[in-house]
Amino acid sequence: MNVDFLTPVKDSVVAHSILLPSTSLGANMRIHTQTDGFPDLEGVNIALFGIEEDRNTENNLGSGKDLHHIRRHLYQLYPGNWNTTIADIGNIKKGELTSDSHFAIKEVLTSLLEMNILPIIIGGGQDATFSNYKAYDKLEQTVNLVTVDNMFDLGNIDDELSSKSYLSKIIMEVPSNLFNYSNIGYQTYFNSQDEINLIQGLNFDAYRLGEAKNLEIVEPVFRDADIVSIDIGAVRQSDAPANNNLSPNGFYGEEICAISRYAGISDKVSSFGIYEYNSKHDSNYQTAHLIAQMIWYFIEGVNYRAKDYPYCTKEDYQKFTVLLENDDPINFYKSNKSGRWWMEINLIKDNKYKRHALIPCTYEDYLETTKQLIPNRWFKAQRKML
Repeated sequence: MNVDFLTPVKDSVVAHSILLPSTSLGANMRIHTQTDGFPDLEGVNIALFGIEEDRNTENNLGSGKDLHHIRRHLYQLYPGNWNTTIADIGNIKKGELTSDSHFAIKEVLTSLLEMNILPIIIGGGQDATFSNYKAYDKLEQTVNLVTVDNMFDLGNIDDELSSKSYLSKIIMEVPSNLFNYSNIGYQTYFNSQDEINLIQGLNFDAYRLGEAKNLEIVEPVFRDADIVSIDIGAVRQSDAPANNNLSPNGFYGEEICAISRYAGISDKVSSFGIYEYNSKHDSNYQTAHLIAQMIWYFIEGVNYRAKDYPYCTKEDYQKFTVLLENDDPINFYKSNKSGRWWMEINLIKDNKYKRHALIPCTYEDYLETTKQLIPNRWFKAQRKML
């Protein structure tokens, strides 16, 4: 890893962490400091870093500053019964050009992924999601992206990369490694009908805010994700004021924490980012405290991963075959470890989509199929593989 891309954690935060109880998170993390330098990443499971680049944000300049407020709240939290080693490797500083910053983000993420270290990203504009996606190029696998956002951030095809156009850049990237995109919590009045039709036409998944508040429905979406990108603006203003694109509606604090835990507990999620935090709007640093708790819940989820897919063999599942009147049967699998459900997509041939052959689903999807009603998520996955 090129550590020249990274600056140490602010001295005042490091000094504060020294005074914390020995059982706190801050006292048990490997921290990139001015005095001790870059930490040893041998044996590290999770690495936190910030992004100072905010020049491509839309109406939210300042989202790369003062990330130490998040760290201060995070460090003073107490870990659960965890078995993970965590490092804070500092911040990716602004480059001379925004393209320099995005290159640094991609390189740092690629290095962490190759070391099998799970990155947690804080700060900066959500356009960093594009660089996060590009970091998977060397892994030579298809990628599932999940965003928690009240907008799709498609922009126009000719727009420069920004926090409101990064998704179109990902979709149009050639060669494309994107298998599926899912949005959790979009609000219809913030998205044109053309954009909604496009998302549906591409067989992507989108859940309106009211629907997404039933967290059991969206849990399988996170279980199938590789990248999770959260715009803190998806949280209602009363719970997270530190964003210049605020809405009175959105997720409550406890709901976004539950979503973060779902992301953490997924066996497939390998990078997690929370973007668009703007400290100058943060009343009493409430949003910084909420983001710290979101990170806590994500790490809590990681520590409770069941590793029941794709790590287990089919012998570790109960298999249920549903016979359909006018179609091939569909196989469902229930994990003996976690009780979670998957359904099988029959592949015509062994191809790059093999890792998507088992699609996370719910028990309700199984019950629906027994009534001869094939779940919509099965149809979408099948169409992507043709």
